[in-house]
Amino acid sequence: MRLAPLQVLEPSGKVHAALLPALPPDTLVALYEAMVRTRILDTRMLALQRQGRIGFYGTCKGQEAATVGSGLAVEDKDWIFPALREGAVLLLRGFPLDRYVAQLIGNSLDETHGRQMPCHFSSARHRFVSLSSPIGTQILQGMGAAWAAKIRREPVVSLTYFGDGATSEPDFHAALTFGAVHKVPCVFFCQNNQFAISVPFSRQTASDGIAVKAKAYGMPGVAVDGNDVLAVYSVTKEAVERARAGQGPTLIEAITYRLEGHSSSDDPARYRDEEVTRQWLLRDPMVRYRNFLFAQGLLDEAREAAIAAAQKAAIDAAIAAAEAAPPPDTDTLFTDVYAHVPPHIAEQREALRRERGGGSNEGAFPL
Repeated sequence: MRLAPLQVLEPSGKVHAALLPALPPDTLVALYEAMVRTRILDTRMLALQRQGRIGFYGTCKGQEAATVGSGLAVEDKDWIFPALREGAVLLLRGFPLDRYVAQLIGNSLDETHGRQMPCHFSSARHRFVSLSSPIGTQILQGMGAAWAAKIRREPVVSLTYFGDGATSEPDFHAALTFGAVHKVPCVFFCQNNQFAISVPFSRQTASDGIAVKAKAYGMPGVAVDGNDVLAVYSVTKEAVERARAGQGPTLIEAITYRLEGHSSSDDPARYRDEEVTRQWLLRDPMVRYRNFLFAQGLLDEAREAAIAAAQKAAIDAAIAAAEAAPPPDTDTLFTDVYAHVPPHIAEQREALRRERGGGSNEGAFPL
């Protein structure tokens, strides 16, 4: 039987006051600011892709509440294992916006030196692990990191994201089975946005949702309205605290909808009924949360406009800084693999330096 999704803020505007999380006013507004930044950033980056200034992008539009609400529920010491649409969590952790944009370009400002596909963000100091394009591999990786934390007796949790399509992969079943048996401190967070690229959720499983599957693995399963940022925060926070207390993993299903294509390479009108999309647009998580903040007296039209203007200005500045950066230094061809560079790699590095006229060659040629 399908689990009823938890709601704190209903689309109608009704608020379940008893379920409101105890967040201070500044944090409630900061949540909205993060959602606004994500929406504006998505719009700008998709435009850059269409202009040929970046190669690929996957938007979060319609899923801001699921992403931002869950990302706020973990601590900085916890590890994030994202899927495609969780870059906003990295920004929540303080990752510089210009370096975020630079990753999409792949130049010297990109901390991964242009080696990864766009949207494959990674930062060790922010405990944010790059996604892998193969579907679902991060589920096992996140579970493994959580198991390592348990073995080391570290109070660290892994928050592991994946889409509804990934639940059909063997990695999902292996990770949940092992994680539950060994009570690893992991939160498995499924963003059920109704489509695995072009495959509808109805073709993904015959069960009543994803959360109900948790019972078979021996862990709690929670369904939440993924367009309700406060509900998402609440259920994720509870699951994180449970994991940190040694009580094992939780499977969360955030029921939401991808308002745009799977990526910039995709035309959703070819495989889905866009009238359904228009119905989901009426449940836009941004509008729902904005109305709540207005009702609480935490937001008005002037402050709303100021937030949007500040985010637009920050994003414009980040784009300008990122596009001004040169290509990666050619020496980065030989770094980040070995702790101590072996002789044959050092020899190749020196040969390239001689070919380029000596020294490192930042910006000498695009990689």
